[in-house]
Amino acid sequence: MRRVSGLAAICRAVEGVAAAPSVSGNPVCRSRLFQVALFSTTTTNSSSGRSHWFSSTRIAAAHAVAGTVLFSVAASTLVAEVQAKESVQSENRPNDVVLYQYEACPFCNKVKAFLDYYDIPYKVVEVNPISKKEIKWSDYKKVPILMVDGEQLVDSSDIINKLTKKIHPDEAIDRVSEDGEVKKWRGWVDNHLVHLLSPNIYRSTSEALESFDYITSHGNFSFTERIAAKYAGAAAMYFVSKKLKKKYDITDERAALYEAAETWVDALNGRDFLGGAKPNLADLAVFGVLRPIRYLKSGRDMVEHTRIGDWYSRMENSVGLSSRIQA
Repeated sequence: MRRVSGLAAICRAVEGVAAAPSVSGNPVCRSRLFQVALFSTTTTNSSSGRSHWFSSTRIAAAHAVAGTVLFSVAASTLVAEVQAKESVQSENRPNDVVLYQYEACPFCNKVKAFLDYYDIPYKVVEVNPISKKEIKWSDYKKVPILMVDGEQLVDSSDIINKLTKKIHPDEAIDRVSEDGEVKKWRGWVDNHLVHLLSPNIYRSTSEALESFDYITSHGNFSFTERIAAKYAGAAAMYFVSKKLKKKYDITDERAALYEAAETWVDALNGRDFLGGAKPNLADLAVFGVLRPIRYLKSGRDMVEHTRIGDWYSRMENSVGLSSRIQA
């Protein structure tokens, strides 16, 4: 009974997760994760969606775990080369940055990719997906939440937009909103690429277990929650992935992922990055979302069977070592 109660608690912790906004460049991690990991989708910020495909507490657990922490293997095997981080003038650099996150959340990884690239030191607070006690102080009950010198920033793309303006306050042109190419591809990430990920990482039972092994090992779970969620979640999400394929009209999940990777490489049009000689916000968005799956089987297959590997390696080198401050 304790195990069932724990799984139900995980479900309740994420029952209020809103499906992600479909407006490009405006994702919210907690709500977006329900789009990506499950199969509910709505229109704008405060909308909520729920999926019900089994009347079982076991499946409720999978909804919660996948909806709150999703899949991730952080790109920690960065090469020991000279890093090409973008510098920020000291007067524009935030002094106190704290990220409230789920380690496995792809949209939290988007924010971290930005912070790492600009070498902005930040602390991390891992949020427990059941109690959410770490963010009880906030009226905003989603992640990522980024505290910047006492100011609360929310919604991954909005966080990045506002940080960009903070560190480049003297730019006459708003490079966030007025660059059509950047806006287009950031929207493509949020409204297309993310939908291909869950069908791929939960494609088979072995891949589902691989994904949940990382999720439950690196998330803020108790021992009991971790064991229960790993096996129940992996089994449930294997079946959910089949629903996702139908919802997003995906015939072959791997082929769709490969096509997306090739589409991105084509968009580079021979450039090292979409931004030319150095990454722009679209490069960081694609990299941030793909980084959670890069070293799972689906990510390894993607690199092996498409041309994206060279760009990804360049991004790893450019983003460089994490700027996270270890507690």
